Amino acid sequence: MHSTKLGWLLLAPTLLVLFFFGVLPFIYVLYVSFHQWNPFAVNPDMVFNWAENYRRVVFDAQFLASLGVTAAFVFFAVISELILGYMLAQAFMKDFPGKAIFRTIHTLPLIMAPIIVGSIWKLMTTPSIGILPNLLDNWFGYDLNIGQSAIAAFVTTVIMDIWHWTPLVTLTLIAALVSLPPDPFEQAQIDGANKRQIFWHITLPMIRPAILATVFIRLMDALRTVDEVLMLTGGGPGSATRYVGVHIFKEVFPRTNYGYGSAISVVVLYLTIVACWLLYVGLIAPRNKKA
Repeated sequence: MHSTKLGWLLLAPTLLVLFFFGVLPFIYVLYVSFHQWNPFAVNPDMVFNWAENYRRVVFDAQFLASLGVTAAFVFFAVISELILGYMLAQAFMKDFPGKAIFRTIHTLPLIMAPIIVGSIWKLMTTPSIGILPNLLDNWFGYDLNIGQSAIAAFVTTVIMDIWHWTPLVTLTLIAALVSLPPDPFEQAQIDGANKRQIFWHITLPMIRPAILATVFIRLMDALRTVDEVLMLTGGGPGSATRYVGVHIFKEVFPRTNYGYGSAISVVVLYLTIVACWLLYVGLIAPRNKKA
């Protein structure tokens, strides 16, 4: 009984922080989502409008289009980061000249704020002064202009996200690979298994929890991408990079439509939870049943 009280006492500061900075803001956003509210309008009062904001979300073509673009962005970014992160993690498991320096340089993007990342890529992709347009033009004769080409803008935002967050995936998978016991691998080599068989039947099942946790983190982060995309493309050209986070930002701040923006935020949170649950059911539940 004493140990239970001590445990709750130690958890109390964390629970209070989560309550005040997590639960209360969510309740407030949920409350605002049932109102029409523009604090800068002639009538700044909240007007209760039942579920009108949610009905509007369902039939908002611009929001639905942003969902599609966001899904494509999340798919390409997260899959690429997972593959590159695993390859780099395997490379860092071996000794090679300059490993410490390269590992430090590889981790640097991770400590940068998203707004800084967007600024760097804005400078690198500006046609008149950017290094990328000049290199692509000199080497391949390709005119990179993310302000005019929707495909180029989308691909650039995906590459920017990969550059920014692959180090996180690498560090997570390195920790998972280092913790693996050597006995199964030695036994597999004695039995004559090749590298592909060892990866699919030993390495991948053993690091699956770490992969799942990494995908969860990156999925949630990618779905709320705002800062770097706003700095790089502003959501354009057109709506090519108007991801869900950018769409919410533009509804809340330039248009000062707080009620509708809150409703979109709640819907996106729900969709994120559903996506994570489906991922869990698809990857973890079958393994638990076999066990």
